Amino acid sequence: MANAFRWVTGRAETALLLIASLALFALMLLTFLDVSLRSFLNASIQPATELTRILMAITVFSALPTLMGRGDAIAIDLLDPLFRRLRIDRLQRGLVDVFCGVLLFWPARRLWALVGRAYDHGEVTEFLQVPQHLVLGFIAAAVAVTGLVTVARGLRGCSSLLSRGAE
Repeated sequence: MANAFRWVTGRAETALLLIASLALFALMLLTFLDVSLRSFLNASIQPATELTRILMAITVFSALPTLMGRGDAIAIDLLDPLFRRLRIDRLQRGLVDVFCGVLLFWPARRLWALVGRAYDHGEVTEFLQVPQHLVLGFIAAAVAVTGLVTVARGLRGCSSLLSRGAE
């Protein structure tokens, strides 16, 4: 069971990072082409700003669950020496992960409300006419998955600490 879970999460992580990488590559290519066309032909790609926003959202929010799952988020460690000295550093990290993961459900819930509103109103982007609920839905799902991953990471850290203490 644990091996199957690791296999699934490993494949999901690979898929998310592949999506982020492809979006970043497309963003680089778009920027190169837009700047080149402006410089040499005095013509820009009209929907470049719109595409940049969409690709940036895909890049950031595809990588977010993986970063939080690995514990690669930016952390302020001013009190880490104190927690290490008290030997509660793992418990503190686990509790902070659970707290932050739970907090992520508030923006996810708000984003889902915005998805519904964008869908109901038929909102689309200016040039490409991409339905905005698709982009917002992707962001909302990524934030919700990030919250789940962060809570799971925190609970795993706390449970491993508690199981070691019981031995």
